[in-house]
Amino acid sequence: MTVAVVDSPVGRLGLVEEAGVIVRLVWNAEPDGVLTPVLAEAQQQLNAYFDHRLTRFELPTRVAGSDFQRAVCDVMADIPYGETLTYGDIAKLTGNSAQAVGNACGANPIPIIIPCHRVMGAGGKLVGFSGAGGVETKVQLLRLEGAAGLLI
Repeated sequence: MTVAVVDSPVGRLGLVEEAGVIVRLVWNAEPDGVLTPVLAEAQQQLNAYFDHRLTRFELPTRVAGSDFQRAVCDVMADIPYGETLTYGDIAKLTGNSAQAVGNACGANPIPIIIPCHRVMGAGGKLVGFSGAGGVETKVQLLRLEGAAGLLI
């Protein structure tokens, strides 16, 4: 496991790589190991995202968990920059309950890159975020993407 960090507007982010793929994004991490090409690219893409120069991440990722967890992460990864879906929307796409989708979103190991911050509650309600800072961080990310019109 190798960790590279990015200092961002939402805190120090640690990118965790295993076997050539990004497996986690964590807050308040310290660098560990040698910077690999995958981690260097992930740093560049995160910096470009925070500088409004990138709207879709193109990184090798691996989500550990059930087929359902991976399916929810796949749907979240396809939510366009600056747009949102609800737990109910994703439930319809995956054939599961909104509550199960909420649990899978909360277990997303690679937030921001797999944009769980773009998932809202019923009626567009602002609900939790598993990253440091919780809902406040979610609001920052949505504002960064220009989705702030959804937030009053």
